[in-house]
Amino acid sequence: MTRVIMHGCNGRMGQNITRLIEADAAIEIVAGIDAFDGITNTYPVFKSIAECDVEADVVIDFAAAAAVDALLDYCAEKQIPVVLCTTGLTPEQINKVQETSQKVAVLKSANMSMGINLLQKVLKDISPILAEAGFDIEIVEKHHNQKKDSPSGTALALGDSINEAFEEKFDYVYDRSDRSIARPKQEIGFSAVRGGTIVGDHDVIFAGEDEVITLSHRAYSRAVFGKGAIQAAKFLAGKPAGMYDMSDVINAG
Repeated sequence: MTRVIMHGCNGRMGQNITRLIEADAAIEIVAGIDAFDGITNTYPVFKSIAECDVEADVVIDFAAAAAVDALLDYCAEKQIPVVLCTTGLTPEQINKVQETSQKVAVLKSANMSMGINLLQKVLKDISPILAEAGFDIEIVEKHHNQKKDSPSGTALALGDSINEAFEEKFDYVYDRSDRSIARPKQEIGFSAVRGGTIVGDHDVIFAGEDEVITLSHRAYSRAVFGKGAIQAAKFLAGKPAGMYDMSDVINAG
């Protein structure tokens, strides 16, 4: 039985994961962390990670970026692996994630779905072929109107998958409103749409001469992210210190 601390238990994803774990006999939530206490859970809930005194095998994090520093300190001190799903981290926080992974197992992913992670693999394979053939690359992402960070962590991860295949030759462009020039070839443009209850749509567009190729991923429910996080937690429990990602989970399966 894998024992989980759910960091951000009363948020949308925290409650989604709570419901999924209740139906899974191989894993249980033994404590939750959330400053908001308007929801009744079947496990004890603490307002901050520092207050938690419950033993666990792994932490699943779907909280806010502001809470990540304290979470990393806690996991390093208690030697509890962490599945880090919060996006919108600062460069300083990303550095802290790397430093923490030298002390305890950390699995960081901008998107926990199997489909997105397979899409990243495909992009590494096909992007060099299409870019060398003159195709421009644009990424369009759409999310609900409550999402705060932009572009999404998943969109950036997709861009990184492409850029890694080219040894970082592409520049990222998030806004073209302040310039009046033709599009440079060595850039990847990101566009963000926020509205309604869109769970998560991502399109990677390869625009060539007289033809366009679009690779798309649509998430119709947050359950796809919750299932991936649970799978990752089961994988990460008991692992030695180091940096892991969803490709490790997929390969282990």
